Amino acid sequence: MLEDAFGRKFYYLRLSITDVCNFRCNYCLPDGYQCDHDRDFMSLAEITRLARGFAQLGTEKIRITGGEPALRKDLPEIIQACKNTTGIKHVAMTSNGFNLQQKAGDWIDAGLDSLNISIDSLDPRQFKAITGKDKLDEILAGIDTCISSGLTNLKINTVLMREFNNHELKQFFDFVRKTPVTIRFIELMQTGSNVDFYNAQHVSGQTIENALLEKGWHLTKRPKTAGPALEYQHADYAGKIGLIRPYSKDFCSTCNRLRVSALGKLHLCLFADQGLSIRDHLNDDNPQGLQSAIKAMLTEKNPTHYLQQGNTGATKQLSMLGG
Repeated sequence: MLEDAFGRKFYYLRLSITDVCNFRCNYCLPDGYQCDHDRDFMSLAEITRLARGFAQLGTEKIRITGGEPALRKDLPEIIQACKNTTGIKHVAMTSNGFNLQQKAGDWIDAGLDSLNISIDSLDPRQFKAITGKDKLDEILAGIDTCISSGLTNLKINTVLMREFNNHELKQFFDFVRKTPVTIRFIELMQTGSNVDFYNAQHVSGQTIENALLEKGWHLTKRPKTAGPALEYQHADYAGKIGLIRPYSKDFCSTCNRLRVSALGKLHLCLFADQGLSIRDHLNDDNPQGLQSAIKAMLTEKNPTHYLQQGNTGATKQLSMLGG
């Protein structure tokens, strides 16, 4: 089992398979994707070896992310490779959902267990203003397709922004009253490229948490492979509400996840100062070198992300590692 110097155990790997994204979200890529490196992303064979190496170290859950992972044509094969890895119990993915309606069946058939879709507004015009894409109706139809296909473990990721969607909380609550999904409100995080935007738009999730407790919502039990969200449920609602508050006290004390970039670099934290290359250990089927490297690098993991001090590390924008 992977364990750091602070006693935190790591059951969960967030695996980026590309840093390319086709959306232009105002808090992440307002000018669109700008490539500053060779697009030498890990191959299916490398990803397979990576998944096997982590699984043998106790990893039980892999989340496939990007950029936008659905831009890779071999995505179903990647899902299947992760799902077929001995020891991996859960394969999840985060996507902007641009081709969800057309491709969801392929992903489910490949073994996908759960899916997070980014939706920052339920107003089509506001959605387009945030993302640069007029895709909301298609994405919502894709969610219906997933539900009817039996993929019921669905979450919607919503980044809170003061001027863009903070006024839509009632619409989101009305949506989850009838729809069996979890809407997760995520506090906007500062990155290397969005400092001014962050200062203007950051909203604390504390107000939402207080309202949930006042209105009879109850905190659910958090599985050991769960991400950082605190999830609440209510008897009158078909779905749940989640909160991700990275600036809250002790947020990092329950960290259970590591990240690997599409270029084969281990990131000990979303806001680590650098990625640590492990790609040389993915060239053969002997996982011992990979595992030794991961264990050695894990000794350098910090107790916290230091976001409160304005540290954003090497993360220029969230598309680098999928958040």
